[in-house]
Amino acid sequence: MSEDRITGWVKQWIDGWTVSRGAADPVEEPWGWTIAVGLPKEVARHVVPVPTEADVRKLADTAPPATWLKLFAPDEVVRPWVGDEWETDIAGFLMTLQLAPAPAGAPPAGYTLTSWSRGGVIKVLVRTRDGQLAARGQVGLAGRTAVVDQIETAPDQRRRGLGALVMRTLQNAAWEAGARDGILVGTPDGRALYEALGWTLRSPMAGLARRAE
Repeated sequence: MSEDRITGWVKQWIDGWTVSRGAADPVEEPWGWTIAVGLPKEVARHVVPVPTEADVRKLADTAPPATWLKLFAPDEVVRPWVGDEWETDIAGFLMTLQLAPAPAGAPPAGYTLTSWSRGGVIKVLVRTRDGQLAARGQVGLAGRTAVVDQIETAPDQRRRGLGALVMRTLQNAAWEAGARDGILVGTPDGRALYEALGWTLRSPMAGLARRAE
């Protein structure tokens, strides 16, 4: 996979992720992008699509506490480039999908599904009969790109098709909103679901966080 392709996908992911999370517009840097996030445990993040040891070491040495690094390379490659003050987050996978209409069907008996859109973000919520969270997810829209984000199924609600229901509902809504390219960064737990729904793995991603003081 060429570095230019990876960089292009990462930029699309950033554009939709900032919409989804309400973060600041990304600031371009020689090595990638910086995003102001504004949370106590994540003040900002540096996103590096093609990390080199020199760039990562410099970022790691100069970044203040509560800064995150998102490095599109295997964790075992980049982890030795940073010090012990950096904590390893769950590894991720950059994945893409050419969107198409994906009718999701009705939720299983005993569940209700609610979806809504506001400010370029589409959200889907599945609840149990007594109103508890069963599954959820959202999409940040950036032109033709839809970035799937924060997919979650409650531990006691798994293996019931709810994750697929959320994903297909989001995909269909994103298509209807004009998006044609789907991008996400998934966790190892979600990878099997996404691949079963036709998503293609493009790159591993290592996440590192400098502990807040």
